[in-house]
Amino acid sequence: MGLAGPETAGQPQVTPLPTLNGSNPRHDDVVGHWPEIPERSPCVAGIIPVIYYSVLLSLGLPVNVLTTVALARLAARTRKPSYHYLLALTASDIVTQVVIVFVGFLLQGAVLARKVPQAVVRTANILEFAANHASVWIAVLLTVDRYNALCRPLRHRATSSPGRSHRAIAAVFSTALLTGIPFYWWLDVWRDADPPSTMDKLLKWVHCLVVYFIPCNIFLVTNSAIVLRLRKKSQRGLQPWVSKSTAILLGVTSLFALLWAPRICVMLYHLYVAPVYRDWRVHLALDIANMVAMLNTAVNFGLYCFISKTFRATVRQVIHDAHMSCTLKSPPKGTVVELVLKSVGPEL
Repeated sequence: MGLAGPETAGQPQVTPLPTLNGSNPRHDDVVGHWPEIPERSPCVAGIIPVIYYSVLLSLGLPVNVLTTVALARLAARTRKPSYHYLLALTASDIVTQVVIVFVGFLLQGAVLARKVPQAVVRTANILEFAANHASVWIAVLLTVDRYNALCRPLRHRATSSPGRSHRAIAAVFSTALLTGIPFYWWLDVWRDADPPSTMDKLLKWVHCLVVYFIPCNIFLVTNSAIVLRLRKKSQRGLQPWVSKSTAILLGVTSLFALLWAPRICVMLYHLYVAPVYRDWRVHLALDIANMVAMLNTAVNFGLYCFISKTFRATVRQVIHDAHMSCTLKSPPKGTVVELVLKSVGPEL
């Protein structure tokens, strides 16, 4: 899967734990570190990933829906491109939670015990990787927009508009879906008992480059330029050291880089050193790395609330409006009857 799901308790486990790169005279002539005799590594994480993803989905999905409504109001009110990009980022996080966390980890991995037709699994791979790519590259769009706004303000004012932002977002989503198609041939790392083929290595490196290394390099270059420009302006007394929009940008990109780093490291370690299938330590490391990476889909709400007073006020207004709507739709029992009796009382 795009982000491999947890092993289930119903699957066979092996009592002796395999050793990392253990030597065996029968395999001394084999090239590489992968032994020939398959010994499935036990899932030492047990039920913990299932509980974690259930809590993440039950808390993260409502929070992201609330974030979407709040950002939609701010985007309609201010018409700022940054709000449209943040809205698209939240929408991609919702898709990621539904496709990867619910369908991939919980439904396929835990409920169905991975007993799913191969064609369905491979089709789900496309959607999972497309969701990953969309989420990351929407953040790249946000970074480029903030760079143009701060470092090229005249050009940004002349070219930025909600329509242009919508076209850029649509292009990213379309490209993400196209770039997810090759991952139809992505192998399930939990059952990958054989040494990686050329196709396996190519897909894993494309995954690491597209999802992490290239975006992080863009984040590093543009954020560094933004910070230098803001530092110069603050020294001249032209504006504050860091604006709220810039703080949100730095927070979003930094959290992504930190939370996704473990998964990328484990993927490369799995590719060149030890398989998940036969080494319980790599198995556990990938379980933890996936859990940390998926946390990125639910933390932005807290970041926005911490930084932006405007966002907090909008969220409070959304909650208040929802509460008032529910109150008006469900009046207390007897209210309607009492009103009718009072209105016809003099005629009785």
